[in-house]
Amino acid sequence: MAAENASTTEIVQGGSFLLTPIGQLPQFTPEDLSDDSKEFGRAARDFIEGEVLPRDEAIDKLDLPLTIELLRKAGEIGLLSIEIPEAYEGLELDKKSSLLVLEEMSKQGSFSVSYGACTGIGTLPIVYFGTEAQKKNYLPKLAAGELLAAYALTEAGSGSDAMGAKTTAVLDGDSWVLNGTKMWITNAGFADIFCTFAKVDGQHFSCFIIEKDDPGLSTGSEEHKLGIKGSSTRTLILENCRIPKDRLLGEIGKGHKIAFGILNIGRFKLGAGCIGGAKRVIEYTLKYTSERHQFNKPLNSFGLIQQKLADMATKIFVGEAINWRTIGYIDDALSQSSWSDPDAGAKKMQAIDEFSIEASIVKVWGSEALSWIADESVQCFGGYGFSAEYPPEKVYRDCRINRIFEGTNEINRLLIAGTLLKRAMKGELPMMQFGQQVAKEISNPPKAAAFTGPVARLKHGVELSKRQCMLASGLAVQVLGQKLVDNQEVMARMSNMMMEIYAMESAVVRAERMLESGHRWAEIARDFTELYVNEAWHRVHGDARMLCADVTDGEGLRHALAGIKAFAEFHPTSCARLRGRIASQLIQKGGYPVEII
Repeated sequence: MAAENASTTEIVQGGSFLLTPIGQLPQFTPEDLSDDSKEFGRAARDFIEGEVLPRDEAIDKLDLPLTIELLRKAGEIGLLSIEIPEAYEGLELDKKSSLLVLEEMSKQGSFSVSYGACTGIGTLPIVYFGTEAQKKNYLPKLAAGELLAAYALTEAGSGSDAMGAKTTAVLDGDSWVLNGTKMWITNAGFADIFCTFAKVDGQHFSCFIIEKDDPGLSTGSEEHKLGIKGSSTRTLILENCRIPKDRLLGEIGKGHKIAFGILNIGRFKLGAGCIGGAKRVIEYTLKYTSERHQFNKPLNSFGLIQQKLADMATKIFVGEAINWRTIGYIDDALSQSSWSDPDAGAKKMQAIDEFSIEASIVKVWGSEALSWIADESVQCFGGYGFSAEYPPEKVYRDCRINRIFEGTNEINRLLIAGTLLKRAMKGELPMMQFGQQVAKEISNPPKAAAFTGPVARLKHGVELSKRQCMLASGLAVQVLGQKLVDNQEVMARMSNMMMEIYAMESAVVRAERMLESGHRWAEIARDFTELYVNEAWHRVHGDARMLCADVTDGEGLRHALAGIKAFAEFHPTSCARLRGRIASQLIQKGGYPVEII
């Protein structure tokens, strides 16, 4: 299977989208999915709609035996083994297939969390960092659902500061003895194994595999949570917990590579799940607004309700473009190595780490899009949206955790800009050269006439945005120097611009390809993209101006704003007309129209 998914596509550098003309980088879109991947997505849809959703109420009452039963059934049909190598009885499918499955699983918030923690952050540390003996022992059982997994990183005093963990591990003969408490551990109420982080001798951050029956291991009571009430969340208590010496995962003192590498995977998976969840939200919101009447007219005939519906669908289209672009880059990089290589895990993890900027963008953008969509769904339902008898209330609560999971969105914003700057300073990304080019272009900025194709105007807008971002960011680097990384608000503005540029560009390239190929939904794809670029361009423009004001004033600010203005010749079209056309298509279809599987 791995060979079938290999790609000859150019391998892209993470973060290079900001410095490369639109359309020059390869970009995978969901319209490029293979029939095999789609078939696996359909199997996941059949499972979630046939086995999980009918038990929605029971799952959310924390029926853990039911969750275990469903996870084991998922194992029986291969849904737990997607990313496990064939050598250990897995399917060894690409990340694209796993994304399709995650989109379907996200239709039930609590179960999707249990599933994701088991197959992702619970299992993948062993896939990428386990010894041969560890892989042979655990992976076939995890693939089949005989074992279920969890990931134990967070502590009461070290949430975002994972390296500040206090849990310790001391070697005593042929055993490790661990002491400490882990907080907010998903699946803790039923997991058979825990990938757990502790400091060897209180200093060297490392990872260990702990089994549920190991002496000294216990769990606290279930947490009472705002949302995802059907997922198990407990503390993990280690009191002289004794495990065999060979349960060290990876190397002593290299636990950060496991923790942060696996979190990168969790981030792009979480973004995919958010967009999958959003599709279900828009489906029942469209149904309700067509059936509910006010002033003798259906709700969806009113302009401001149509605005909400159009914006929901637009975010889904753009989110899909972001997700599949990112996963395409990652799959292409992963295909350059084989699991038969002696250092396969390290090579593949390095390939994933290359796209840490994009993974954080996927996580932040997707989680905030779903939160916005869930909130607007509540508003469309009015008073009923506030009632637990109607679906928006639960999704509104369930999705809130996504902005905290896998590193808070604040931490991820710092990572997006921080990683880009770090790579630039190392000479890995040619930011200095691009910045110099942009400075020269102030007197002769890119003109709309230089762009061709069915979305030429939108390409022009993306390129202008890149230049505004580079001018403002370059000024911040020039003024603040090394102190820039400590100015979190400035770093966040930089990241916001980068996210919008990545989103705009991803959507523009996707829409152009759909138009050029005569795709059935090409025209609405154009409308989605034009609507998004119309408004996102102005958000970038505003952030660029405000970032300049954050780092300078007086004559320096006037000069900087003049530079930003040189790249401001982008003229919007009517968003109201675009939304009207989009809403009409949504109402006619009764759901998000651009089907993938």
